Amino acid sequence: MKIAVVGAGHMGEWLAAKLGRSHQVGVFDIDPARAEKVPGVAVLRDVDNLAAFRPEMLINAVSLQKTLEAFEAVCPRLPEDCLISDIASVKGQLPGFYEKSPFRFASVHPMFGPTFAEADRLAGENVVVIRESDPEGAGFFREFFAGLGLSIYEYTFAEHDRMIAYSLAMPFASTMVFAACLDNTAVPGTTFKKHLEIARGLLSEDDFLLREILFGSHSLSELEKVTNKLNFLKHVIQQKDGEEAIKFFNRLRKNIGQT
Repeated sequence: MKIAVVGAGHMGEWLAAKLGRSHQVGVFDIDPARAEKVPGVAVLRDVDNLAAFRPEMLINAVSLQKTLEAFEAVCPRLPEDCLISDIASVKGQLPGFYEKSPFRFASVHPMFGPTFAEADRLAGENVVVIRESDPEGAGFFREFFAGLGLSIYEYTFAEHDRMIAYSLAMPFASTMVFAACLDNTAVPGTTFKKHLEIARGLLSEDDFLLREILFGSHSLSELEKVTNKLNFLKHVIQQKDGEEAIKFFNRLRKNIGQT
């Protein structure tokens, strides 16, 4: 298959290199030098090159902030039978865009990234395939990701963004609160070090991505759970209620599957 990847950032570069082993792949980035770093692919230096490449599938791998803008720039130059796709971590306005688009589409979300996963050792990582996707496109991505050992989940657009609030907004906010309380990073202790590594990894991500995840329509309800549990824990500590503390620890163990 002829596949064009738009955006040669971390995920775009990784996808293009992996797909290039079995498909004819062209990479377009506003900075051609980034596309040139991807081994075994054609470098599409401008939109005219992209149009001449005539891809059967286009994967939009630009930053979340630019996803819709990229689609609007390149879609008029694509063949009518091209299938377009995105890997956005927040789907937001994409359902509305796809509804109006004349192109078939597939929407996926690799639930890993270069910050928190080894991109060549992905066993145990997860990917979401959106149920509204074109069957052929969804099948292509299922086969591709299954071949890498990933677990595949299926959600609707609406279910996906609710899940993101639970799986990303809540831990992101918890990590940010940890980072906000720091005044000294030179502290011994394995647990502290692990939290610090997570915080540094998180805060190396794109600001717009972090903001959009926190600003998601379901994030506040998840953050309410965090503040409620913190208030409960403060109460237990203030009262020095040992019995309630033990019950709390056991509930936590049950929540994480340790009982």
